[in-house]
Amino acid sequence: SVLKSHDEVEKITLTPRGGAKGLTWFTPTEDQSLLSRSALLARIITTLGGRAAEQVVFGDPEVTTGASSDLQQVTNLARQMVTRFGMSNIGPIALEDENTGQIFLGGNMSQGSEAFAENIADRIDDENDY
Repeated sequence: SVLKSHDEVEKITLTPRGGAKGLTWFTPTEDQSLLSRSALLARIITTLGGRAAEQVVFGDPEVTTGASSDLQQVTNLARQMVTRFGMSNIGPIALEDENTGQIFLGGNMSQGSEAFAENIADRIDDENDY
């Protein structure tokens, strides 16, 4: 990748493999247990490369479903950046339980979704609308 905060590209294939129509492998240059915000954003950018290429080559009317897995991955990663890693304008707070994935938005977690603060939920959604 040409992005400063991203790992080097090891291999690219356009040969279908299982559900994937093409794959890119990266070689990590350092420990992957701690990732910076810029590294996570670089992952989002490079993961969307296939969809961007489709749009450039074929145009919006001919975009395919080929990037569906990529879109799921980047949506999940962006949401985790906001709800688990505190990497947003909401602030350095964890809004999601790492083990259960349950989102905590205020009140007592045992009270269920009625206790969630809607304004925090709206802010999470806004943060994911890059």
